Amino acid sequence: MAGTQRVIRYVFLAFCAILILLFFTSSTGVSQRAADAARGWTFDNNGNAVPVKLEPGQKPKGDQPDEDQQVVQKPGKTPNNGTPLPPPVAAGDRMNATFVTLARNSDLWEIAKSIRHVEDRFNRKFNYDWVFLNDDDFNDEFKKVTSALVSGTTKYGRIPKEHWSFPDFIDQNKAADVRKQMAEAKIIYGDSISYRHMCRYESGFFFRHPLMLDYEWYWRVEPSIELFCDINYDTFKWMADHKKKYSFVLSLYEYVETIPTLWDAVKNFTTAHPEHIAKDNSMKWLSDDDGKTYNHCHFVRIH
Repeated sequence: MAGTQRVIRYVFLAFCAILILLFFTSSTGVSQRAADAARGWTFDNNGNAVPVKLEPGQKPKGDQPDEDQQVVQKPGKTPNNGTPLPPPVAAGDRMNATFVTLARNSDLWEIAKSIRHVEDRFNRKFNYDWVFLNDDDFNDEFKKVTSALVSGTTKYGRIPKEHWSFPDFIDQNKAADVRKQMAEAKIIYGDSISYRHMCRYESGFFFRHPLMLDYEWYWRVEPSIELFCDINYDTFKWMADHKKKYSFVLSLYEYVETIPTLWDAVKNFTTAHPEHIAKDNSMKWLSDDDGKTYNHCHFVRIH
């Protein structure tokens, strides 16, 4: 019984193989006939290919596209219109300017992102210097990575203790109580001492650092900032040419809880010293009622 089944299986497989062979043979014949017909041949009653007699100047059908057949041209090379690529570095003189960043060693990879944005979008064309300031010494890794990313010269400075601390006239107990209250109220940076030192330093000391005394213009860059478009002109030169001293790129509403006495202090000072009020000032930007109240507009400086 098993032997009979084996014989039947072999016969079946052989039959399938014959059918497959016949199929490919017939397909090849049809394809060959189509090719012959395209070259100007026809077939007699026995299926043999014979040439078709052509009129003078007439080409075989296979050499001419059908009326509804589109001729696809192979793409050629991109034409060279003779316009060269822009130079990698912009021509012209440079301003006495630098980028400046307050950072710690732990900020390395966040400031590295910022440097890549600034270099790719702007500074690779202008190669301005970059000053890094820290209340501690920068380590070798920080210097190695940042100097490799900056196209200009990198400089590293330590902030003196007297510029990164509480002034002698501050009541430390009162200050600690206020920080505790702000932390309980969940006010941003409410209990951060380092944030207060940073704000004090940025408000009046950074430009006094010996490294910054070499420059006339600066562009402050924070860790983790991003630039979303190319800047193809020298912003420092543009400001100098148009007699600008200050600019910013971000405006948002201030955290009012962090500055409960700021506006009153400003008003008291300007009342006592009106000689310090610039004629062409920005009061209309900061107040909607000629300085009586503050509209809480906060702007982040860049240069």
